[in-house]
Amino acid sequence: MASIAGIPDMKARALTVMSTRAQDQDLVSDVASQQGIKDSDIAMSSDSPTNDRIIPCFGWHPWFSYQFYDDTPTGQAYDGTPSSKISHYDKVLTPAPSSKDTSFSEGLPDPRPLSEFLNETRSRLEKHPLALIGEVGLDKAFRLPQSTYEAQRNEGLTPGGREGRLLSPFRVQMSHQVAVLQAQLRLAGEMGRAVSVHGVQAHGVLYQTIAALWKGHEKDVMSRREKKQVARGAEDFSDSSEDEDEDDARTGSRDRRQGKIAGSDPNKRAPQPFPPRICLHSFSGPAEVVKQYLHPSVPATIFFSFSIVINWATGGGDKAEEAIRAIPDDRILVESDLHTAGEQMDQYLEEVCRRTCKIKGWDLREGIERLGRNWREFVFG
Repeated sequence: MASIAGIPDMKARALTVMSTRAQDQDLVSDVASQQGIKDSDIAMSSDSPTNDRIIPCFGWHPWFSYQFYDDTPTGQAYDGTPSSKISHYDKVLTPAPSSKDTSFSEGLPDPRPLSEFLNETRSRLEKHPLALIGEVGLDKAFRLPQSTYEAQRNEGLTPGGREGRLLSPFRVQMSHQVAVLQAQLRLAGEMGRAVSVHGVQAHGVLYQTIAALWKGHEKDVMSRREKKQVARGAEDFSDSSEDEDEDDARTGSRDRRQGKIAGSDPNKRAPQPFPPRICLHSFSGPAEVVKQYLHPSVPATIFFSFSIVINWATGGGDKAEEAIRAIPDDRILVESDLHTAGEQMDQYLEEVCRRTCKIKGWDLREGIERLGRNWREFVFG
């Protein structure tokens, strides 16, 4: 929190600031009210006010997804009693805490209804028209921290993080993480907002989770035979009007699947059950996963972001470089993945920009301009 005041002095022209849990939703909203980018047309330009630096993002990180109970018609019941609280955490955590230590669940927050958070997020997105949804996702590796601090907590940090606490043996059930993630992705689709997605040791299930939402909305992909026919000029433009009507019917059906509104602004997107744009942040998957997301039938625009602290500092540099080479030039983003702003963030951003440009063979100025265009396309569409 203490680093927020230094944002206007940073070299970085714009920052996408993520929320992750209960304690930082209003904090991000408040900072955006003071330093938020107001106009997408002049974002990152020299004409933009110095203090307008922030694109706020509202979401619930998978590390904290256990704090919700799914109150959808097919979800679980929770009546607010101590026994119901223990039952909730036995259901969404593995192993079930009551099988190890009942006091662990007793020390956790009372669970909240997922629908309540979704309504709050919808209100925040309406308040901030340029805001995104994030950080959300899936994480197989994360374990909940113990409730007690080994040392006095740092009052300069937003409450609710690990802050050096020892880890427990408990993880969030993947089925529960999926339910929380899909609910937020649907909200992004409803409101036409981009999403920043976290994925750790879950590349396969993450793709399946996202793809399940666009099932039935895939783009039409021409077969090799159809492409050859078009290339050879095989279309007969003297066909009957009946054939043309059939073509128009197929086109209308495709437009409806892809969210276009007949007779409306062609740039306006109808609500969909999936987000229009997705960033896989600090992407750690192999090049094969990149190909899945870039298949021509995928109806969302997928970006891949990289950071020094995750992609290189943890020893995954070779895999990151292979993925970067496989990603089209217009789908790459960079980030710091730090929780504090200021000089260190600028340094990490500069380093990841330089590395990305070197891997892609870009001139530094050309690369910075390209990465800026990619960011604007991801955020504003």
